[in-house]
Amino acid sequence: MIAENITTFLSKYNEQVIDHAHKLRAVLLEALPNIQEQLDLPAKMIAYCYGQKYAELICMLIPSKKGLKLGFYKGIELADPHQLLQGTGKISRYVEIKTEEDINSFALKDLLTEALEAYKQRMGVV
Repeated sequence: MIAENITTFLSKYNEQVIDHAHKLRAVLLEALPNIQEQLDLPAKMIAYCYGQKYAELICMLIPSKKGLKLGFYKGIELADPHQLLQGTGKISRYVEIKTEEDINSFALKDLLTEALEAYKQRMGVV
């Protein structure tokens, strides 16, 4: 059911955003074991988390007419050796997804691993 809702949600965007979002979803679902996808219509994003609390959020897909971003909760605290993270918010940072190479890059997968480890430390998960 969630996949159908996500497909409907994404249908409002251009073909490139839709294609990149579906490919990035596959990467996220593989890189983050047992992650929950939650569609947040008011915020116009798809959240990836391990529970209902904001602290359990790992990242979020943020589609727009201009393109696709992958936001990271507490992104400001993540090691970013490949310098992918952008933004000036006090908590979150994001990566602009412009190409398939961005989606499949080692640097992005490395950042996802870092975000998962940061979540585990934050939540005291072994």
